[in-house]
Formats: sequence, C-alpha cells, structure tokens
Amino acid sequence: MKDHSTRLALVAMLADGQFHSGEALGESLGISRAAISKHIKVLQSWGLDIYRVQGKGYSLASKLELLDCDKILAQVKCPGLDLIPVIDSTNQYLLDRVGQLPQGAVCLAEYQEAGRGRRGRQWLSPFGTNLYLSMYWRLDAGMAAAMGLSLVVGVAIAEALQSLGAGEVKVKWPNDLYYQDKKLAGILIEMTGQAGDAAHLVIGMGLNVAMAEQEGREIDQAWTNLAQACNGLPERNQLAATLIQRLHQTLEQYEQVGLDGFIERWNRLDNFLDRPVKLLIGERVVEGVARGINGQGALLLETEQGVTPYIGGEISLRGC
Repeated sequence: MKDHSTRLALVAMLADGQFHSGEALGESLGISRAAISKHIKVLQSWGLDIYRVQGKGYSLASKLELLDCDKILAQVKCPGLDLIPVIDSTNQYLLDRVGQLPQGAVCLAEYQEAGRGRRGRQWLSPFGTNLYLSMYWRLDAGMAAAMGLSLVVGVAIAEALQSLGAGEVKVKWPNDLYYQDKKLAGILIEMTGQAGDAAHLVIGMGLNVAMAEQEGREIDQAWTNLAQACNGLPERNQLAATLIQRLHQTLEQYEQVGLDGFIERWNRLDNFLDRPVKLLIGERVVEGVARGINGQGALLLETEQGVTPYIGGEISLRGC
C-alpha cells in the first residue's frame, strides 16, 4: 500500500477551508513549495476542489469534515473499525481478511482508487465528499440464507437516512437507494464460502453525500446527494455511526425473521411500487407495473399475463 501520509497531512491542514500559503504548508510538512504543488495536483485528481489565489495560497472550496474513528466509536459500538483514508476498495480490504475478522467489522475510506459497483461497474469515489463503508457478516445458515439480503440492507440504510432527516429516501430493486427518482446510494454484497458451510458476506455501500457536480459527470444515470435529500445534512462521522448501528441491528433481525420480516418495510419504501416500469433482461425488455417483492426477493411485475416474479443479476429497473 502506498504511503500517502504527506498528502493526508496536507488535506488535514486545508480542511478548515481557509487559505494557506505554499511556503507555510511546505514548512509545516518539511518539503518544498514545488513539492506542495505536485501534491496538490494529486489531491485534485482525487476529487478535492482545491484552488490557488496569487498572494494568498491554496484553499479548499469549502470546509471538509474528515472521518475520525474516535468520533465514530464515541457514538456506536463496533467490534473492529478500520479507517483507511486511501484504498483500492473497502469491500476488497475486508474480503482479503475474511478469516481474521470479527462479526460486524467495518472498513471506511475517504477515497477509493478502485471502488466497484454491481456487475463489475466502477463506483466513482471522490475524496471526502461521500461515504464508502463495508461491513463483514457471517451467516451460519449458509449461502442460501443470503437470498434477498441486498433488499434488507437497502431497507436498513433508507430507514437510517430517514431518521437523520432525509424523509423521502426510497429503495430501488434490487440494490439502490433513490431520492426523487435519482440514484443516491448503491449496495454491493460479495460472498465467499462453500456449500453446506457458513456464508461470509462483505456488504459494501457507497453513499453520495455532497459530491460536486463536475465529479459526477462520468455517471451514466441521474444521481443526487444526501445534501439535497436531507433537511440539514448530518456530520459524516454521525452518518457513519448511524449506518453502522442500523446495519448491525438489521442483520441481527434478518437472522431471526428472514426476508419475510422485511417485505412490508420494503414495500413502504419502494420507489417504483405501483408505477409503470421496464425490466431490462439482457436484450429483452418487459413492461408492466411494479407490485413489490416476494419472499424470495424477486420483483413482482404485473403485465397483461398476470403477476410474474423476476430475479437475477442481469435485471435492471427503469421508470417508464
């Protein structure tokens, strides 16, 4: 893993949103002004909005609240919390350590160099403006018991965000969160294990918190931030603590009641319930009205032929 300590120290100095001269930054870090300029360019490539004014120095466009393990652990119990500011992928970090992790261990990052979404897509992960969180969970009941788990996690995150003032956040089958028909967050669950043994799950989440418009230019669908969805944006450390707590509670509930215990909660939050939709299944397009989910986590679609359940990794959902 690369040593980013100098760059992270530079971010911490700029986080107050004030101007800092290149000379003062260099003196504090023991490097030249030219080196500061090079580091600033790397930070900008990470998605940090840093600008320079002649005679005043460098400044972030706005103050930045950095994630802090102590602040998070003051609000929630977590058996293992790793904060890796710059990482390839929080999911991969936990997957590489599955045999060493306590139940409920969490990895957080400020920036992912290789964040990933569903079906191998890249998850855009600019520094410090969003939340990238992964949690390890062991299901002793095995892989079959993980059926529909992304739906349960979606419910947990949506309810947590609603409790923080984002009352109109909804879920989109099978693994996204929406606000006003725009994508707010994505969920990626990766699983290891063998048939007949416990399932080892890594539950990843990327939540857009306050991503700048220019950072989202590469996203190929309508997206939004929690800043738009929330009546008073919570601090990122409070947000992380709330999500960790809610995920712990919800996963424990899921082990007791299964997906059946969440169907009503899902339907209450379903962004597309009773709305006309298109299902894209490879090259095939099926149009109908979304009627919620069943006990296997399948989407129920009503067409002229009746209500049919659809499930599988190659299905996506779009409002007509």
